[in-house]
Amino acid sequence: IPEMQRWKYVNISYNFTENKEEVAFTYRVTIPNAYARMTMDSEGLLQLFTWIPTTLEWNMFWLSSAGECDIYQRCSPYTYCDRNKTPNCNCIKGFEPMDPLEEARDNTYIECIRKTQLSCSGDRFFRLSRMKVPDTMGAIVDKRIGLKECEERCINDCNCTAFANTNIQDRGSGCVIWTGELLDIRSFADA
Repeated sequence: IPEMQRWKYVNISYNFTENKEEVAFTYRVTIPNAYARMTMDSEGLLQLFTWIPTTLEWNMFWLSSAGECDIYQRCSPYTYCDRNKTPNCNCIKGFEPMDPLEEARDNTYIECIRKTQLSCSGDRFFRLSRMKVPDTMGAIVDKRIGLKECEERCINDCNCTAFANTNIQDRGSGCVIWTGELLDIRSFADA
């Protein structure tokens, strides 16, 4: 979550772990005698509190944003949600509205189709920056290869619709490949 970048200013570091035994998010306060706690409510809203010793109270330091774009599959396949644009749902690069009048009506739900059909030779991919990756249900993961090998594998698979690193830290590693519809994408351009 990009908004977590401001945590470093209050000496809170966090880590995401994913391996065969666990998938975990951990955080720790890096200064002695300081305390923090995180809660999640039934709707998935995260809150981070820091302890204020002078008032003996918990101070809400951070609250995850819960906006339109945080709703699962808010937009149709091959679209991304951007809370700074009207409409919120827009076609990803390489796609266009199925019904051009739909876009002109400022419709929030828009259906997108490819501008050019895949030919399985000479196809190329557009880079999408500052985006949440699509839903990974049904995606293929290989942590042994890097992004270049991932791209080659995707180009050689006529069903491949997208690819990315599984881990973006330290210049990236691993490979995730999508072969179906791209769902639940959102822009983090505002973060």
